[in-house]
Amino acid sequence: MANDREVLRMIWEGQLALCFQADPDEIVGLQQPENFYLMVSRLSYLPLVTDKVKKYFSRFISDSQQDGTVWFDYNGAPLKLHYPIGILYDLFQEEGSQPWCLTIHFSKFPEDSLVKFETKDLLESYFMSCLKEADVLKHRGQVISSMQKKEHNQLWIGLVNDKFDQFWAVNRRLMELNGEQECFKYTPIRFYNEDGTYIQKLVSPLTESGKKKTVKDLLDELSTPKRKAVGAKTHGIDVHSETHLQWMSEHLSYPDNFLHLVIYYESV
Repeated sequence: MANDREVLRMIWEGQLALCFQADPDEIVGLQQPENFYLMVSRLSYLPLVTDKVKKYFSRFISDSQQDGTVWFDYNGAPLKLHYPIGILYDLFQEEGSQPWCLTIHFSKFPEDSLVKFETKDLLESYFMSCLKEADVLKHRGQVISSMQKKEHNQLWIGLVNDKFDQFWAVNRRLMELNGEQECFKYTPIRFYNEDGTYIQKLVSPLTESGKKKTVKDLLDELSTPKRKAVGAKTHGIDVHSETHLQWMSEHLSYPDNFLHLVIYYESV
């Protein structure tokens, strides 16, 4: 299981400074509100910070907008509400530039490009489905299915309330290896392109020769005759090419137990 506890805590404590601004076209009256600033966890999701931001802007919007589904954009690009905030930042923000300025919207939800998460229960359901999928890849689903409902709840509540010990008291079981197993069956990974789309594929943590697979091995697998995968980033870190996928899966996965990697390509 994950043994480098300092690394786990460092990843957990990663935060971003966000600046929320209102869409001028949605503001009632002549007074434009000041921007709202918030420190948020990289591991969290935008719907989990919506209440604080909406409360701040509520007196500047119409009654009809109060019950609308909130969404956000960056430079005109709607932000996926089910992507972890850290991945959104790594995809769209200029490196090293903070705070990250987002626009909040209270109307005209872009249903053609975003999935609605009107309640936190819907987001929790999505989060748990990701956890179950990751456990199927790692342990054939045997660990998550053996847990009690209260343990599932503890994972979600630990994330929502930013409680490291509460979350990892349960999550450590999802990171354990069975018996004499050296690696998970497959490594749960989502690969993000620079346009914000992602793909998934079955990735073994071992090479064909039985050695532990590295980031370099992974990039070679992702390369095509037309473009070469040259780098991977997660949690704002450019991952070293000799890092083992198994270690990354145990220590650098997001709370949904997936590695979320932004992949950089060069044309061949």
